[in-house]
Amino acid sequence: MNGVGLEHYLIVSAALFCIGLFGVVTRRSVLVIYMSLELMLNAANLALVAMSRFNGNLDGQIMVFFTITVAAAEVSVGLALIVALYRKRQSTHVEDLTTMKL
Repeated sequence: MNGVGLEHYLIVSAALFCIGLFGVVTRRSVLVIYMSLELMLNAANLALVAMSRFNGNLDGQIMVFFTITVAAAEVSVGLALIVALYRKRQSTHVEDLTTMKL
């Protein structure tokens, strides 16, 4: 047995991305959609790190560092929006987003 190769990492990354995409498309709760988007982002990060490792350079890992930094800012803004939606409508369903007006 040769061990774990690049294909294995890319298959896991693709599976995680598909699970996240399925969650975004089928769910109605904003919180679950948000978690599914984060899962998709982490799947892309896994693919970048795997490609970087197997190519022998650090370019993908540096890109993942910046992606995680941006994701941290996204989490704070996204959760603030979800909390504001919940306070306004007492639910976190996507349908309630279209009825919000200034």
